[in-house]
Amino acid sequence: MQEAVQRSQRVSRHPWPVIRGLRWWIVALICCGTIINYLARNCLAVLAPQLKEVLHFSTQEYSYVVAAFQVAYTVMQPICGWIVDTLGLRLSFTLFALIWSVTAALHGTAGGWRSLAVFRGLLGVTEASAIPAGVKAVAEWFPGRERSVAIGYFNAGTSLGAMLAPPLVVWSALHYNWRVAFVITGLLGIPWAAAWWFFYRSPGDHPGLGPDERAHVLADRAPRPSGERAPARLLLRKRRFWAIAIARFLAEPAWQTFSFWIPLYLATERHMDLKGIALFAWLPFLAADFGGIFGGYLSPFLMTRLRMPLVGSRVAGIWLGALLMIGPGFVGLVGTPLAAIALFCFGGFAHQVISGLLNTLTTDVFAENEVATANGLTGMASWTGGLSFSLLVGALAERIGFAPLFGCLSIFDLLGATLLVVLLRPKWRINA
Repeated sequence: MQEAVQRSQRVSRHPWPVIRGLRWWIVALICCGTIINYLARNCLAVLAPQLKEVLHFSTQEYSYVVAAFQVAYTVMQPICGWIVDTLGLRLSFTLFALIWSVTAALHGTAGGWRSLAVFRGLLGVTEASAIPAGVKAVAEWFPGRERSVAIGYFNAGTSLGAMLAPPLVVWSALHYNWRVAFVITGLLGIPWAAAWWFFYRSPGDHPGLGPDERAHVLADRAPRPSGERAPARLLLRKRRFWAIAIARFLAEPAWQTFSFWIPLYLATERHMDLKGIALFAWLPFLAADFGGIFGGYLSPFLMTRLRMPLVGSRVAGIWLGALLMIGPGFVGLVGTPLAAIALFCFGGFAHQVISGLLNTLTTDVFAENEVATANGLTGMASWTGGLSFSLLVGALAERIGFAPLFGCLSIFDLLGATLLVVLLRPKWRINA
């Protein structure tokens, strides 16, 4: 009690004015950080057709470069989550953003696929912090009924960053060169890190949080026990962990295929040049933005109109996304590049419905002081799936084409949604 009083006194002495709707400003800041994070990582995919010629590497060697990022990102997600839970969001996210910014800029010094792979691996080590940190911030700042909306908005940053990458990167490469493109997209993270350090505090310590919003933020948290954080090995024994982890493992190949392989697919099988890719390759990610936001509002809509319980509304939205993911499975059957882009848009929308609600589920079924660790562990599972499929694409795309591989993505999401229902069904009655 005395500690709470002292904290309140510290906050009240701070010169900040009360900021109305502060929790939504927090989400906006996280979204900006996510945009910068994904802009830096998607720079490589946009430049891949040019880099294959300039640095003289094959499609399979490109898959090794992609895999270097994916392996590092996969391994580091639970570690980054643990660091975020241990050091706190303000310090840890600032440090991670500074390091990933410098590392992304260093891509411009690469002399071949091997050095490029080294920089990609280092980038994966630090960028793995973004989603666990964002999910934890939402868990801290939002009651259960608003979390899917908040995660929908911040998760839109993933597709906004990927959407902005083609025009910005191609403009930089054409007006300067590919090395400058890496530097520009990389260093954008430094001013964001400064803004995060200055602005972010937890709800209990933020001087800009008014008493009414503080009460709203702290509401609706009954299912989230406080106290000592469970060790990671105990999280691995929980059925609800595997429900989310397996669903993410099967969903992630779609997003990583869209992020890392669409430009190369458009160049090799649809014969589009760099300018054509810049004009159209961002559209699936614009659709993904709408999908993430739609999924966020879908859950409270189902709770209000159909009286679904909280967890059940998340699962229903994930099933809808899985059904919509059937669309991109037919990319190989359409005759024009624009039709292929349209189906990729369908897939981007569907995937972000799934992704946002799976991330939200982590905040629903795990304690607040272990959310980042749990999200990092399920993220490790998801990126294992994405990494494995990317290596498969690299090995088979030149032999069998992209079409059968795109078809697999639809099957994966339907299977993941089915297993989520089976494994998570006892939790469907959670209402907060």
